[in-house]
Amino acid sequence: MRKLSKKSRITAAVAGVALVAVGGGAAYAYWTTTGSGSGSATNSAGGGTVTLHATFAGGLAPGNQVPVAYTADNSTTTGTVVGALTANVTTNVAGCLPAWFEVTAVTTNTLVAANATGTSVGSGTLKFNDSGTVNQDACKSAIVTVNVTSS
Repeated sequence: MRKLSKKSRITAAVAGVALVAVGGGAAYAYWTTTGSGSGSATNSAGGGTVTLHATFAGGLAPGNQVPVAYTADNSTTTGTVVGALTANVTTNVAGCLPAWFEVTAVTTNTLVAANATGTSVGSGTLKFNDSGTVNQDACKSAIVTVNVTSS
């Protein structure tokens, strides 16, 4: 291998310094352009159906009332909103008249998350009205059911 002379080494060094000074030691380039685009996806088909529950204490007697808690279970993969609730009473004994009972449901639009259970959706009161003139003994040990629906 041949040795570079002192003059050749100086020339090579000056050329390297000049290259770095002119180009900064790096090269870069970019393109400019314009464009547009879009994207799409299908929305959920909707919330589906929830299962509603009314929970209250037993042992109701004429003239008494108990609080009612309304909850919802959602077994779908999409959250759904439960709106206004409507409640009514039935009994398992023909002589124990549902008309003797009064039930309320205080609700607001409540989101029930996907796959949720026991989400509170409202509250109310179940009252056993005392007839005062009619024997209500048929309601002793009767099963009182609060049926609830949403709209």
